[in-house]
Amino acid sequence: MAKKTIKDLDVQGKTVLVRVDFNVPFQDGKITDDNRIVQALQTIKYLIDQDSKVVLFSHLGKIKAEEDKAKNDLKPVAERLSELLGKEVKFSPETRGEELEAMVNGLEAGDVMLVQNTRYEDLDGKKESGNDPELGKYWASLGEVFVNDAFGTAHRAHASNVGIASNLESGVGFLIEKELKYLGEAVDNPERPFVAILGGAKVSDKINVITNLLDKADKIIIGGGMAYTFLKAQGKEVGTSLMEEDRIPVAKEIMEKAGDKLVLPVDVVIADDFSPEANAEVVSIDEIPADWQGLDSGPESVKLYDEILKDAKTVVWNGPMGVFEFEKFAQGTIGVCESIAHLEGANTIVGGGDSAAAVAQLGYEEKFTHISTGGGASLQYLEGKPLPGIEAIADK
Repeated sequence: MAKKTIKDLDVQGKTVLVRVDFNVPFQDGKITDDNRIVQALQTIKYLIDQDSKVVLFSHLGKIKAEEDKAKNDLKPVAERLSELLGKEVKFSPETRGEELEAMVNGLEAGDVMLVQNTRYEDLDGKKESGNDPELGKYWASLGEVFVNDAFGTAHRAHASNVGIASNLESGVGFLIEKELKYLGEAVDNPERPFVAILGGAKVSDKINVITNLLDKADKIIIGGGMAYTFLKAQGKEVGTSLMEEDRIPVAKEIMEKAGDKLVLPVDVVIADDFSPEANAEVVSIDEIPADWQGLDSGPESVKLYDEILKDAKTVVWNGPMGVFEFEKFAQGTIGVCESIAHLEGANTIVGGGDSAAAVAQLGYEEKFTHISTGGGASLQYLEGKPLPGIEAIADK
């Protein structure tokens, strides 16, 4: 059932509560990547144009102790949003109480305010991340309509998404609408051939994704650390590579079911230590020494992936092909990124997280159809599981 969107709601002149994802990275008190703020602008500007009074909610980091508050204060985010909008964004240092209520009540048409980090409420027994019903109801009481535009937290049931939506008329914003359109089309109605590329560290993180995509994709390329569990399941020596012994039976099952649909590396870049300065060599997957570890896909694997990808019309990529943070072991990820970036006329989706970081690092953002803003949420979507933050929104 399609969910209501912001365009289905009467927001004219109303106090509209918006869950955004401003969980941005900081270094020395400065925002190092404002992409998540930029992605929310379309929804915020639309509401300003409708003379709405806009009240934004977001989390930032984790709050486990009082000292976590200072480094996860949202005030600098309000300042950056002010610059991007070209107008003042009011900031409430409180997450509840009279001061917050007075600020909301004092808003005029077209005003925007940001509420302090919703996770501040977790100091008092995980009220935000535990979806405390009283907190969701309280926040909902501050507005007339709710818009969820935080795809990055859609896989979680929190007071600031599910809690508010349970108490107010609700819809999704433009960003979530876009995420669902691209991910939905890619997974549920792909133009073929459909190639899924799954990397990252652990098979256990991606078992459900692989199982779900086996029925949907034409090829599934497996890279990253999780490839070694599959290679071990084939009886190969994987040395000291990352490998999940307890997942070998499930890897065997998947390979049996998949047949030639599943593509594993044919060569790997091995290292004598897990470090950027380690000695590195390229070897066939049959030649990994017992005391070395695989940290990247090798050049022949990259050629194989490129060959599979060149005819693809739909590509979903989630997870790097190796330890791309270390320059020596980034070539597999770079190779896959370049192969996808140069596809003509294909629908190419990056599922957030480390793969999105790799695409940004390599400067290929413009070359992809869609880069998801939510690693965990896109992964859960690829598993075929419902996303609580979106399930809570009213159907059309």
